[in-house]
Amino acid sequence: MRETAEFDAFYTATSHRLVGQLFAMTGDLGEAEDALQEAYIRAWQHWPRISAYENPEGWVRSVAFKLCVNAWWKARNRLTAHRRAAPRQEADPGELGPDLTALVQALRRLPDRPRRVLVLHYVADLSVEQIARETGMASGTVKSHLKRGRAALAPLVSEFSDEPDGHGDHGDHGDHGDNGGSPRKDFNYA
Repeated sequence: MRETAEFDAFYTATSHRLVGQLFAMTGDLGEAEDALQEAYIRAWQHWPRISAYENPEGWVRSVAFKLCVNAWWKARNRLTAHRRAAPRQEADPGELGPDLTALVQALRRLPDRPRRVLVLHYVADLSVEQIARETGMASGTVKSHLKRGRAALAPLVSEFSDEPDGHGDHGDHGDHGDNGGSPRKDFNYA
């Protein structure tokens, strides 16, 4: 019974946040919810082991993302055919907040790796080292994806712009302190 209560508390504390993060990574709310549900099922099946991990939330996020990637590869040919057909209807992400919805629209224009790295850094609030451990990338690769991803998002999302005209200027006037100029402090992702 104790394991059930611990898992329930874990799920309650992390599920909404992880749905937002997976939605930002995939651009598809339904897919994010499905993958996350499966990842939570797997976590529950092995909860005594998973709960002992340093970062059970990161484990669930990684499993869910890998499930999405696997689904993308398996459905690649099917999706190509569907894209030629009727326009795609999107799930309503309204409850996730307008800032996250706008960010996801911009992130959809990026390749998968930079998108994932940006979401892990700015939405999940992971450090470069934590992202490297979770994704298996070298720290330098993570930094490169962050730099290129920010540059690609700058014209689309003002929070990533370096322009001093109020778009992207968070009042820090060059003093980036501990957050490295991160837009996390002013941007509502969930």
